[in-house]
Amino acid sequence: MIEVSEFRKAYDGVLAVDRVDFRVQPGEILGLIGPNGAGKTTTLRTLCGLTVPTEGQLSVCGYNIEQQPLEVKKRLAYIPDDPPLFPELTVEQHLAFTASVFSVKNANEKALQLLEMFELTSKRKTRASDLSRGMRQKLALSCCYLHQPEVILLDEPMTGLDPHGIRKLKESLRDRADAGAAVVISSHLLAMVEDICSHVLILKEGQQRFFGTISKLKSLFTSDSDEATLEQIFFQATDADGSQRVNVEEPEAIVL
Repeated sequence: MIEVSEFRKAYDGVLAVDRVDFRVQPGEILGLIGPNGAGKTTTLRTLCGLTVPTEGQLSVCGYNIEQQPLEVKKRLAYIPDDPPLFPELTVEQHLAFTASVFSVKNANEKALQLLEMFELTSKRKTRASDLSRGMRQKLALSCCYLHQPEVILLDEPMTGLDPHGIRKLKESLRDRADAGAAVVISSHLLAMVEDICSHVLILKEGQQRFFGTISKLKSLFTSDSDEATLEQIFFQATDADGSQRVNVEEPEAIVL
């Protein structure tokens, strides 16, 4: 569903992402983690066509993001850290607009289900500018899910959500993955990543430190007598000098 090979992105000659390789299959949830400035948002924005790669091959659902951008956009949904909603449009107008853009069939029925799921039914007539931060996030998620995308890209999706909203989001992401979607979540909430993600990609200063399953990651960083948490492993992986790169899909590919 997502294939990234030798991806590099430079801004004014400064590398933001350097030689990143990963893939996400249907049904997988990838956690994209790393310190601030690691290249996580740049990677997500490039995958959805908002940023042009400097080098490398990136495809979504078999379509090259540079050569077939419209086909890519039809099949994915992207929610940035602070979703840019239309301030004067109501909740239901946002959903109607999204349904029109993606030619969603049975849009009213699907919209009502999403409003109920994210507890927005009573806010149907409320303008986006009058919603709380958490409610705006729930609206963005509703619009994201409306056209049932094959690929879902989320940048810090838990921001502003209350505990009930977080639980609903986690449940919904598992449901989408079970239905065959490929999901990528960028987050600093490592406990959440460990809870719902099947794979993880660790970046630091634009460089890839690890890509593979969480179980494989733990086996590499955990001794027989001590099982490390993802948080502990994260600090081990990102506090190193940056010279080690591990891709478990090619177990011998460890560059020192």
